[in-house]
Amino acid sequence: MGWLDEQGQPRSGSSPLNFQSALALASCDALGGDYRNALPVAASVDLIFNFTLVHGDVQAGRAEPGDRPSIWWVWGPAQAINAGDGLHALGRTTMMRLAQNDVPADRVLRAVGSLDMACLSLCEGQYMDLQFQDQMLVSTADYLDMISRKAGALAACAAESGALASGADDGVCERFAQIGRSLGMAWQIARDIDDLWGEHGDGMTPSNVLNKKKSLPLVHTLETAGVGTKRELGAIYMKRVLEVEDITKMIEILDSTDARQTSQAKAQELVDQALAGLDGVSQQGMDSLKSLGQWAAQGGR
Repeated sequence: MGWLDEQGQPRSGSSPLNFQSALALASCDALGGDYRNALPVAASVDLIFNFTLVHGDVQAGRAEPGDRPSIWWVWGPAQAINAGDGLHALGRTTMMRLAQNDVPADRVLRAVGSLDMACLSLCEGQYMDLQFQDQMLVSTADYLDMISRKAGALAACAAESGALASGADDGVCERFAQIGRSLGMAWQIARDIDDLWGEHGDGMTPSNVLNKKKSLPLVHTLETAGVGTKRELGAIYMKRVLEVEDITKMIEILDSTDARQTSQAKAQELVDQALAGLDGVSQQGMDSLKSLGQWAAQGGR
């Protein structure tokens, strides 16, 4: 979880709150519930999110995806798979702690079912994401379908389960699931943008040099650019291993098609659509959800 380093020593600073966990708490609070009732949801989706990161690092061969080495890099792929499976089990049992907050049993069961379906859906999304790496052409519709599963499903579960913890009726819970899915998709697009351009806009991020993910900026360029630009980008992308100069050239090509701005606009569109016409929410709750939506559109930064 990032609280200890690989030697078991406490790490300085604190781990940031993940987007999905924040969404669970905000959803419960916005509907007039005590956000503390949704803490098991927040903890559960955080554990599940970390399960996806552990396994995802193995699948992508990422040694240092962020602020610390990957589990597989320190202890090997076998133990990373073992640790990821353990995180999944912890996430599921943690969701059951809703019962300790006097959430009715049928609602606890619905939240656990939502989590199980989210895990299945995100595995489908990850399958699609890996499959797209071997395809040169991926449509925007296919990309959006993929991230609706890979990122949208867990966010949908977080928002729906937060609503369940608040005591909201079935219709409201279903509406919040839809909101969560759209916000999760916006969050993923923003993360894809960051993954390509990097903190300083130079394209040098830990993961995009080693794999060939089809993110929205790339999909947009391959769909809309002229034949010459497509060939140039394709020549780079078909290389077995990308060099530093290849990444720099790729970013130049994407910049020439306004891929970054177009992708950012899509993320914002998803946020705006998610929160449009939302009923039964206090003004303070609406403000909180809007702030969270902007946070999602910026990749949870």
